[in-house]
Amino acid sequence: MNQPEYTLQQIAEAIDAQLIGDPNRIVRGIQTLEKAGPSDLAFLSNPLYQAQLDNAQAAAVILSPSDAERCSVDALVMDNPYLGYAQVSHWFDRKPESTGGVHTSAIVDPTADVNPSAAIGPNAVIGANTTIEKDVVIGANTVVEADCRIGSGSQLAANVSVYHESIIGERVIIHSAAVIGADGFGFAPNRQQWVKIAQIGRVVIGDDVEIGAGTTIDRGALGDTCIADGVKLDNQIQVAHNVEIGENTAIAGCVAIAGSTKIGRRCAIAGASNIVGHLTIADDVQVMANTLVTKSISSPGVYASGTGMMPHRKWKRNVVRFRQLDQLASRLSVLEKQFKNDE
Repeated sequence: MNQPEYTLQQIAEAIDAQLIGDPNRIVRGIQTLEKAGPSDLAFLSNPLYQAQLDNAQAAAVILSPSDAERCSVDALVMDNPYLGYAQVSHWFDRKPESTGGVHTSAIVDPTADVNPSAAIGPNAVIGANTTIEKDVVIGANTVVEADCRIGSGSQLAANVSVYHESIIGERVIIHSAAVIGADGFGFAPNRQQWVKIAQIGRVVIGDDVEIGAGTTIDRGALGDTCIADGVKLDNQIQVAHNVEIGENTAIAGCVAIAGSTKIGRRCAIAGASNIVGHLTIADDVQVMANTLVTKSISSPGVYASGTGMMPHRKWKRNVVRFRQLDQLASRLSVLEKQFKNDE
């Protein structure tokens, strides 16, 4: 594979940055500020790494105006350097491109409609009456069951499972081991047994969605589980039946969302948070890591629960005090009454 190379002038124009330095300097790679060499592009967006500017060896650094004076090498100055890094990162992506076509070991049902430009990998299975639109890539061993639709430009990595009747929009990326459309967790109690409830809804995924490795999105029990345009889901997320996630919401790894919860647009849910079922979360809500959301959130803002890290011995003492809170509150109430009687 030929190594790409670009001038700083080309990069500056592409990301709309102010160039301070040699416009003809060549960049052949992208790397962290600490490890970047003379032909690498680096970036600085987190203040924690500002000290690394003093010893920077990069060809140039994408950074904010406030850091430009401290930079000892060429600079690409913009208000959002992390966005600039994201844009340029694709220029150096070494992910192999698909050449299209159906692999000889793939199994495609005769009733499936597969666009000639699509690529179907080794041992992949395409079910009856499923539509695969143009420029779709289906990875090795991936199964797309009957009556599904995969929109143009979408990419399903190896070992993805897409259950029947799932609808996936355009330019969607689904990583390995993701499961789309499995049965939701629905059972009715009957004495000492559980009776399964048929999950007869679908999963409907919009355009420009990304779904991480090992993430599961359950089909609806009645009605659909809906993931709107632009949603980004990290690895190992559980999305239960009939959940709705609004446009451009991002959810980090190991989050669990219980059934029939509605999450608004442009929300950010940090890792390992849990959201109980049948709640509504407003637009523009941020939920911090390890938060347990037990009631609806009606206003935009930042929400958190739990306690921060502390030394173990101190944590044990605080746990003891926490268990005494109810007793202390009762004693305080008695003292307040006595104080009022003494007035």
